[in-house]
Amino acid sequence: MATAHFHAPRWRCCDASACRMAGSVPLWRALRRARRAAGLSAVQLPIKRVGCLRLCSEGPLLALDGGAVSADPAAGRATRLYGRLTPELAADLLMEALAGAVPALEPHRLDPHLPFFALQRSVVLEHCGVLDPGAIDDALAHGAYAQLRHCRRRLSPAAVRAIVRLSGLRGRGGAGFPTGLKWDTVAQQPPGPRLLVCNADEGDPGAFMNRSVLEGDPHRLVEGMAIAAYAVGAERGYIYVRAEYPLAIRRLRVALAQARRRGLLGDGQASDPMALRLELRVGAGAYVCGEETALLRSIEGRRGVPHPRPPYPAEVGLGGAPTLINNVETFAAVPSILRHGAAWYGAIGSPASPGTKVFALSGALRHTGLVEVPLGTPLRQVVETMGGGGSEGWPIKAVQTGGPSGGCVPASQLDVPLDDDHLRSLGARIGSGGLVVIGPTTSMPALARQFMRFSRQESCGQCLPCRAGTVQLEQLLDRFVGGVASRADVERFEALAAMVQRTSLCGLGQAAPTPALSSLRWFRQEYLDACMATETPWS
Repeated sequence: MATAHFHAPRWRCCDASACRMAGSVPLWRALRRARRAAGLSAVQLPIKRVGCLRLCSEGPLLALDGGAVSADPAAGRATRLYGRLTPELAADLLMEALAGAVPALEPHRLDPHLPFFALQRSVVLEHCGVLDPGAIDDALAHGAYAQLRHCRRRLSPAAVRAIVRLSGLRGRGGAGFPTGLKWDTVAQQPPGPRLLVCNADEGDPGAFMNRSVLEGDPHRLVEGMAIAAYAVGAERGYIYVRAEYPLAIRRLRVALAQARRRGLLGDGQASDPMALRLELRVGAGAYVCGEETALLRSIEGRRGVPHPRPPYPAEVGLGGAPTLINNVETFAAVPSILRHGAAWYGAIGSPASPGTKVFALSGALRHTGLVEVPLGTPLRQVVETMGGGGSEGWPIKAVQTGGPSGGCVPASQLDVPLDDDHLRSLGARIGSGGLVVIGPTTSMPALARQFMRFSRQESCGQCLPCRAGTVQLEQLLDRFVGGVASRADVERFEALAAMVQRTSLCGLGQAAPTPALSSLRWFRQEYLDACMATETPWS
């Protein structure tokens, strides 16, 4: 007769922002108290605080590895996942880890083989939810900084750039510019200092991809930036993160201090000239500072407003020096590319859009949270199969992609592959990776007004088309929402939106009308239904 097998249990308690808001800190403390009451040590039953376990709608989340498992010895270390836990369940969770099934926990038990998890392809997030983000030894045990050492010992800077270029990696901040080409541009500038900047100013509503990497695996970002610095010849770098991410900031500061103590980063007095001196800069949260030229001005202590390009930062950036700027997800993909090779990464996704993309799922969806999938994955698979479809069984009306600079994809077009080329054909874009699912009761003119209001409030006011145009566009949308618009207002809106897109100085103004224009394209009847039966003068 087969007998059950037992592997030493280990708990992983999600300590990301979403689960913290749902009560993961009191849960973690209660688990520690239950362990002490049972006379167990931290060695006998480790309780690790980890980054995002991804299924945020079920937080706080707890993963149990090992413990009492099935009779099949090939099953190895079983993983059980629990959600919506309270501190009062700590004793039951201890019994579950040591003895097996506890009926009281059945309503909280989640299937770790749900499509939400099974269909993910983890590259950037491979160690998020696995390692302790505050422990560099845990990160080193999972391979952190191995590729940095390999590059410095075995590869020339040009060879590193060639691998990144051949991988097909594109910037994950929204523009999709080829990363290898940007690195080459910085490296090939005339002799002199070069600088490095990570744009962690994630400001799109409904987006939390970069935040999850910073909170769950900060050493991965640091390693990616150090590799990039070696590849382009930069000796100093900056991580620019918004003040609204206090947990990410704390963990970044700890990670930077740990890396300096281990000699992986320079401290300003290191003998190794290739040791990157990396500093943290905290921004005040202006959305426009996500634009790279405004971001650079903010780092320099000036008002964060964009300026015309060219010259581009790769040629003239911080202090007039060539400056390499990539976002968190772009840098975080680099260690995996160096470990597995350019061909491996290029085989993921589609030929035109290689690799994976991290998306934040939110809105009227059954399963919300963080997913990483190959680019080119159908949007329907992400929101219906992985996300479980509309909340409460409601049909999905549309999906807003790319936040206030993106557009909406109607339910009839959900089979579109998730890459920029296909989304742009529908008037949308990937942007930084936010996917907000819209339910059937949402008014599209009202939603468009909400995004326009955001863009109007966040405009730096430097150029007239954005400063005044977003105000006028919001006023027109007010008329549609209030049911006092005329059919002529539709034409006025389209003409004004085209002008704002064409003449605004930076990407914020150029993209501000996009959500409204895409909703007008696919849900035009809602706008017409909001018009009065007779023409009214525009005021």
